[in-house]
Amino acid sequence: MSDDAHEEPSCSIERSLQVLGERWTLLIIREVYCGKHRFAEIQASLGIAPNLLSTRLKTLVGAGVLRKRTYQAPGSRQRDSYHLTPAGEELQVVLAALQQWGDRHRPRPSGPSALRRQRSTGRSVHVGFIADDDAREVVASDVDLLA
Repeated sequence: MSDDAHEEPSCSIERSLQVLGERWTLLIIREVYCGKHRFAEIQASLGIAPNLLSTRLKTLVGAGVLRKRTYQAPGSRQRDSYHLTPAGEELQVVLAALQQWGDRHRPRPSGPSALRRQRSTGRSVHVGFIADDDAREVVASDVDLLA
């Protein structure tokens, strides 16, 4: 086998999917973002098999998306809770984009399952491209991906 087979992919999307591309991963991150930090809370909320959750949490901790904190409930052994790192918190935009896409292209008859609002004003927010120079939104059709 050549050394090229062991190199990381040059595409950052592919490298990101090596960590985030499994079905349960973004759902786990969503649960942690929503305040579920303990293994049992995440497992019960998602209905994910414990072995799968354990594997996904190890991957996310190893990739620097989550960090562990030890806690101990009275009369119990020490356990780990899981918390977003700054890299994990940046995924809020990815989750919002997926939710926005699903609300638009795979809507439920009863409407969105959640709304996103700006804390300070209560105004609705959406995900989009922003031009750094003037902070105006750029429509997706006017954005090129250059290799």
